[in-house]
Amino acid sequence: MGDVAHQSSPPAARPLLGYGLTILAATLFAINGSVSKLAIDVDGMTTLRWTQIRSSGAFLGLVVALAILRPDLLRVRRAELRNLAIYGIVGIALVQWLYLVAITRLPIGIGLILEFTAPVLIALWARFVWHEPVRHRAWYALALVIVGLVLVAQIWRGGTLDAWGVAAGFGAAAALALYYLMGERLVAKRDALSIVCVSLGFTTLFWAIVQPWWSFPFSALSEPVALPRLDASVPVAVFALWTIVLGAIVPFVLSISALRHLPATTVGIVATFEPVAAAAIAWLWLGEALVAAQILGGLIVLVGIVLAETAR
Repeated sequence: MGDVAHQSSPPAARPLLGYGLTILAATLFAINGSVSKLAIDVDGMTTLRWTQIRSSGAFLGLVVALAILRPDLLRVRRAELRNLAIYGIVGIALVQWLYLVAITRLPIGIGLILEFTAPVLIALWARFVWHEPVRHRAWYALALVIVGLVLVAQIWRGGTLDAWGVAAGFGAAAALALYYLMGERLVAKRDALSIVCVSLGFTTLFWAIVQPWWSFPFSALSEPVALPRLDASVPVAVFALWTIVLGAIVPFVLSISALRHLPATTVGIVATFEPVAAAAIAWLWLGEALVAAQILGGLIVLVGIVLAETAR
């Protein structure tokens, strides 16, 4: 009895803190969309290279931190390697790259709305592939998302969105769905932070093979980027540091930490604040304005996403 009395209990959940962490993470991710879009405009800095900077920098930062603070989290069994590699290449590398392709061809808010349809794909996968019971609200979610996307694309005007941008957005949604589905299985066996770190290692290796570092346009890092609405400019390197630290490492850690205080479904719903924040930031900073029908469509899609999040 004495031993039991002295055992440490897990920290109590603090829901308000969880909401705050999730909203802050979503805001940082949203700001990163505009930062990335500005940097990719520089000659020599492609969407592939920017994805490589973000992933590789985030991996180096996390692996150093874990090596110092929690080296035990970096141990990986051989049986885990395949799934972690798939998770890093498809669930992280392709999500990030396809999202960047989408927002360079579409307004940032619309690109994120397309990517965030992932919960609908997850509900459909759970129903038809895993044969899990899914609430009827999944079908209402699907109907709302379709109606919302029709408004966003303005189909009655022949479609006003770039086809490749739309394809990239839906591709990002499919990759994000895999990220969540695989993560759901992986997190049952490993610490969430270690999953992100090790998977980012495979992401970094993947990009190093696809586009070797010796061909990296390092001269582009010194190129100035004009800051819209401000009479100033900063080198691309400053944007790169932002996307690594405040666009990847910090929001990843914040969103993972939120899971200690809120259920994953709740975190997913609160995270839909990201496309709203991203659209507002892009409007205020980059001057990307959406017409009324697109704003209405985006809100309808968000309602559908919330329903899909709670359908399983």
